[in-house]
Amino acid sequence: MITVDQALDRVLALVAPLPGEEIALRAAAGRVLAQPVCAARAQPPFAASAMDGYAVQGDAVRPGARFTVIGESAAGRACALAVGPGQAIRIFTGAPVPPGADRVVIQEDVTRDGDTITLRESLDTGLHVRPAGNDFAKGAQWFPRRPLTPSDLVLLAAMNCARPIVTRKPVIALIATGDELVMPGEVAQDDQIIASNTFGLAAMAEGAGAIARILPIARDNARALTAAFDMARGADMIVTIGGASVGDYDLVGRVAGDLGMERSFYKIAMRPGKPLMAGRLRDTPILGLPGNPVSAMVCGHVFMLPALRALLGLAKTAAPRLTAPLAEGLAANGAREHFMRANLIDGALHPAERQDSALTTVLAGANALILRPTNDTSRKSGEIVTYLPL
Repeated sequence: MITVDQALDRVLALVAPLPGEEIALRAAAGRVLAQPVCAARAQPPFAASAMDGYAVQGDAVRPGARFTVIGESAAGRACALAVGPGQAIRIFTGAPVPPGADRVVIQEDVTRDGDTITLRESLDTGLHVRPAGNDFAKGAQWFPRRPLTPSDLVLLAAMNCARPIVTRKPVIALIATGDELVMPGEVAQDDQIIASNTFGLAAMAEGAGAIARILPIARDNARALTAAFDMARGADMIVTIGGASVGDYDLVGRVAGDLGMERSFYKIAMRPGKPLMAGRLRDTPILGLPGNPVSAMVCGHVFMLPALRALLGLAKTAAPRLTAPLAEGLAANGAREHFMRANLIDGALHPAERQDSALTTVLAGANALILRPTNDTSRKSGEIVTYLPL
């Protein structure tokens, strides 16, 4: 068996960023840029007024000074006149500052009589002019290495980028295996169970920016598994659930091997999730997850999500780890790294009493996984431990 870190390194070695595609800006939220966006113009593209007031020559500004108003400048309606000595342009917030002016006197500091303004004694010292390119210059680049946020879209729109180049969404083929499985809504016999893992993993993948394809359940025979792998052609990653162990009916690794899979590893020192397999089938990364629901979902967080992020062109790193104190003590850990379901409540981690890998109720009620290193000593209440947020 290899360690969790070794297994993750090998999984990430199987994937590479996907090509980019051009999309409408309106559809870009949550997508990942495949190349920088360059500003097509400066922002603002002209010196702009930051306040409502009067644009004048700054060296003439003093309490009691008088100016003649010769025109008006509003947003979208610039004044073509230049400001000379003793002259002023009525100006509004966001409007271009006219030639010759370098200061805006706010309207609260002005008394106007017809076309003449007089500056009051309460005159402030601000210029109230936003220089051209004050936000960004023409040609400035924006290339955040994360999914685009609403604020990012504001910036891209201001850069006049209507169609950014983003990484294509990874297509993930999910294959549940087992004679005992039926789909939700179907009538299950006494010796059958509902196929639940694929729905959680599909939601997890789609939440990370992928397109999830849930394929028909593959029965425990070589013909059905071969057909499932054929249906997965064209996917950017294949994820199987169940059938990756060494039982008589665990055929995933054997059939994938007959089809030419290059296996990267099998079995890791992890709890839950020991029977994990990874490799490459027909140039497509394949991840074989355990069949137990908790094991599959935990391995999805630990291995599948980082692989998806790498396909999107993001950093090849483990899922984010945080730290918090324990709300109660823990016994010493064994020879496998343990991902314990827990709840973070008021800043402290409360481990679930039951850690069986088949308990979906415990998983659904958890919002964190406490990470116990191999052979970790017992821990007391209040000790700081590492956890993976769910």
